Amino acid sequence: MIQPLLQQSPLAFASWSGGKDSCLAVWRAKQMGLDVRALLTMFDERGERSRSHGLTPDIIQAQAAAMQMEYIQGRASWQNYEPQFVGHLHDLRKRGFTAGVFGDIDLQPHRDWEEKVCAQADVAVHLPLWQQSRRELVEEFWRLGFKALVVCTDSRFLTARYCGREFDPAYVDSLPAGVDACGENGEFHTVVYDGPLFKNPLNLKVLGLEEYVSAPEFGSMAYTFARVGLLSL
Repeated sequence: MIQPLLQQSPLAFASWSGGKDSCLAVWRAKQMGLDVRALLTMFDERGERSRSHGLTPDIIQAQAAAMQMEYIQGRASWQNYEPQFVGHLHDLRKRGFTAGVFGDIDLQPHRDWEEKVCAQADVAVHLPLWQQSRRELVEEFWRLGFKALVVCTDSRFLTARYCGREFDPAYVDSLPAGVDACGENGEFHTVVYDGPLFKNPLNLKVLGLEEYVSAPEFGSMAYTFARVGLLSL
């Protein structure tokens, strides 16, 4: 059950990955009474791909436009991610944003980090999905009419054939035993292209798959990313 806020429409931004959890968190935050007006997305140092999800700026910008939100692009390496993120929080706070919305479900280290960095900018942390059933959250996502594609898979959990597919009940039902329905452990990431927050759907097309191996200092982990193109409607 979504509990309304006691305070009157705090101005809020969302830490926006472009995926289903951050999207559902924004939906719930708005139902709670938060005035969510901006999406903050962190990209790599060159601003070419979003962190973790590997999305191009035009896709995130199109999401923001469809949601009638301000789009804020951050850039950082993994080594300087935290100070760069905090810098954006300070900028937002100066502009009157007093709340941040995050899509984490139950990973305590993630929440600890979010509370730590937001405290540095005097920004309140809101996690509308916190401690909810993972399967019930994806079912709510579908029931509301949101639609998404899977754009990244971690080879420790899923083969490449799980990347680039529609995120729907059939996809979740096909997941191997032990793989979370939400991908909360990093098994997969998604991009949302339609739903009740969108004034128009995004016309996305999977153009191919790319293999990626992280640097040795990050474990030499293997991932598959979907190359997603934004087509005109």
